Amino acid sequence: MALIKSISGIRGTIGGKPGEGLSPLDVVKFTASYGAWLHNRFPDQRLKVVVGRDARISGPMVSQLVCATLMGMGIDVIDVGLSTTPTVEMAVPAEQAQGGIILTASHNPKQWNALKLLNEKGEFISAKDGETLLDIAARENFAFVEVNHLGKHETREGTLEAHIEKILALPLVDVKAIREKNFKIVVDAVNSSGGIAVPMLLRALGVEQITELYCEPTGDFQHNPEPLPENLREIAKVVKKNNANLGLVVDPDVDRLAIVCEDGEMFGEEYTLVAVADYVLKNKKGNTVSNLSSTRALRDVTEKAGGKYFQSAVGEVNVVEMMKANDAIIGGEGNGGVIYPELHYGRDALAGIALFLSHLAKFGKTCSMLRSSYPDYHISKNKIELTNEINVDAILEGIQKKYKKQPINTVDGVKIEFDKEWVHLRRSNTEPIIRIYSESESATTADNLAKKIMLDIRELIKLQQR
Repeated sequence: MALIKSISGIRGTIGGKPGEGLSPLDVVKFTASYGAWLHNRFPDQRLKVVVGRDARISGPMVSQLVCATLMGMGIDVIDVGLSTTPTVEMAVPAEQAQGGIILTASHNPKQWNALKLLNEKGEFISAKDGETLLDIAARENFAFVEVNHLGKHETREGTLEAHIEKILALPLVDVKAIREKNFKIVVDAVNSSGGIAVPMLLRALGVEQITELYCEPTGDFQHNPEPLPENLREIAKVVKKNNANLGLVVDPDVDRLAIVCEDGEMFGEEYTLVAVADYVLKNKKGNTVSNLSSTRALRDVTEKAGGKYFQSAVGEVNVVEMMKANDAIIGGEGNGGVIYPELHYGRDALAGIALFLSHLAKFGKTCSMLRSSYPDYHISKNKIELTNEINVDAILEGIQKKYKKQPINTVDGVKIEFDKEWVHLRRSNTEPIIRIYSESESATTADNLAKKIMLDIRELIKLQQR
């Protein structure tokens, strides 16, 4: 059993004792803490919160607990039911609500669920606000209202359709070009709400030839839900067998997008954002943002288009803050998360699909040819497990000193640049490990760069233990 309390939300495995997993008592406690935080933020106001969920088996149970708890706090609930993370994010300002809760553990397996918490803009709450909320929960500093002041519960239909309508209205989404290409597309939605949302979007874009793979939203995921190459072998085979133009893969809450080329090869999750940014930058000059662990290819594409590229700390909240600070017209993360501010400040696989298909339609060649038009980088992802007695800060300082002649970024851990290669070391927020990501134009060089840094870390650990 696991329960992880962080500034980005509360997630855990269903079952077990309170405090050890995401038990009903924990759901109530953290929902009430969120309610108290909202009351402090908007004193003397009648509050409204939008609640939506992915298709996890535990979703209906957790949703009922969350909705009832908010009502017990005197907060009105707009329940959009089975939905996507970006749809709920957009519904919050549309409903003029003070907040939103998305019930999803994103790419985690089916035994997990989580409460993702939004502010009145439909954006994830800040680190500072998250710390305040966790303090409220630790002190159980919340109270429920009397019977005459209970919140109301209202179900809302049509939020997904409204989301898609706003995507279709984007100037850079070219429905005519997409329809004329008569794309043949395979969709893998890993038995969650993307099974409803993605085919609905594709039909609205004029795509008629759709093969649905795991699109029934049962929540009983038929493969590991993280859209990584090792989990996408089946769709790769179906794309080739059906002579499809491409395959589209989303995670359970539809904020990450992976693409499979017509030859069954992966477009590369890192390159979803690169391709969409390239299309946006071809039509409008501007800046871009991704996190420190994302591919350098976005920087190359941005600078080629005459824009400026900025790096943020890992985490969607940090990317959004950096985008706002630098007026970025597109941004996101290398995990297939596209943030297009003209629509909203949140990772949105549906917007990513519409923009990518517009780009591919106008490119006029195959998906694999589009991929080969970008700089080819390879990222090596590694980690070192730690023991409690290891001083991680001292390790990172030691690495920083050793490579002090190189350009170094310490916004989030330590990132060292070597011409067009880089390595990024950061402490995990959820596990006792140091993550080591490295990138090069050669997979072998990226692996060797990571191995060299890992040797340096082990030497520093030995020095500590003497």
